[in-house]
Amino acid sequence: MIATTTTAVPNAPTLSDLRALDEAAMPSLFRLPPEVEELRDEVRDFAQTVVKPRTLANDLAPADDFDWEMVEAGHRLGLLRLTMPKDLGGRGMGVLGVAVAMEEIASVCASTALIFGASLLGQTSVLFSGDQQLQARFLPPFLGDRPVLACNAITEETAGCDLLIPEHAELAEDVMTARRDGDHFVLDGVKRFITNGKVAEWAAVFANIEGNPGATGLTVFVVPLDSEGVTRGAVADKMGYRACLGTTLTFEDVRVPEENIVFGEGGGWNYLTVQSNQARSIVAAISTGVARGAFEIAKEWAGERVQAGKPLYEHQFTARKLAEMSSKVEASRLLYLQAAHQADNMLPAPVYGPAVAKMFADRAAIEVAEEAMSIVGARGYCREHAVEKLVRESFGARIYEGTPEVLALAITGALYGRRL
Repeated sequence: MIATTTTAVPNAPTLSDLRALDEAAMPSLFRLPPEVEELRDEVRDFAQTVVKPRTLANDLAPADDFDWEMVEAGHRLGLLRLTMPKDLGGRGMGVLGVAVAMEEIASVCASTALIFGASLLGQTSVLFSGDQQLQARFLPPFLGDRPVLACNAITEETAGCDLLIPEHAELAEDVMTARRDGDHFVLDGVKRFITNGKVAEWAAVFANIEGNPGATGLTVFVVPLDSEGVTRGAVADKMGYRACLGTTLTFEDVRVPEENIVFGEGGGWNYLTVQSNQARSIVAAISTGVARGAFEIAKEWAGERVQAGKPLYEHQFTARKLAEMSSKVEASRLLYLQAAHQADNMLPAPVYGPAVAKMFADRAAIEVAEEAMSIVGARGYCREHAVEKLVRESFGARIYEGTPEVLALAITGALYGRRL
């Protein structure tokens, strides 16, 4: 007789439970610092109690809807000041802490993780500058009662990957220009797909100093987005990552004082190398979170769903799928933890580790999410099911902070001791 009921596996441990057991037996070299473990637990609770209940509604909402209440809850937790030094009122976390936090949020909603991650990335320019005047002007709002967001404005219509590969600098076309006018610079150009661009107070804007070919004079400017001449365009109606708003930013004769330059004229490439490798570690963590979220759903379903008289996980084909999915999640995590540790502790900034971590985790997210949908079946193909959203979001990270092709060039160049 064919069974038609479902039977839950009693007291089945989650992947997080198994990790805790493993960590207890690990040597200290592989343990997270206590403050990062504490942050992880706080953010896990935030993700499960605040983000998860709102995920479906935010995903189904119109493209230009933005959940400020959720961001405010994250702000109260300190997610918008994670990397600010403690003496400035921040939590003093490095790349490792941010990456661990982003995995927790991304396990239920990658786009929410990106809201916070993109704001932290924008702040990085001011934090890394060491310029106390810039920090005094642009960082205090993140310590206030209301949430404030920043963004990073790099991508352009015809200059995407060319602004990620220094060797392509001379070949970049139609890059935003910065023309000196006395003690100001005048910015002209258009940035595309800028995460948080619709809602951020200021942006770290990358522009080429006029007179330099391509993007060889790339320079970083901190620009308040209420400046005269800045126009925020329509929000992109994306396949996934719908809770975070990506938009066009148009700059027409925008005057920026020279003191808003970070790392000096032409210093954009040096900063971008450091920033990109930190960001890749964090994006790898977001992809790991997507894979983990999909795996946990598939694992739960395979323990409850009964076919041919036994739970799905007891069928060999499903068991193998679950084993491989779990392995990919664990491998992705170890790679991003290593890359984040390197980013926090190595000078010059590492290239190989973050690129490997992102390439592997991005692919793992897609593969694990697809397998989760196949295990859940028709339910997972419906918009109201979490797996359907995870499948869509699994493809997003392959686009930003380095496509697979850009990462392959970075990895191969590191292997042969030169940039490609």
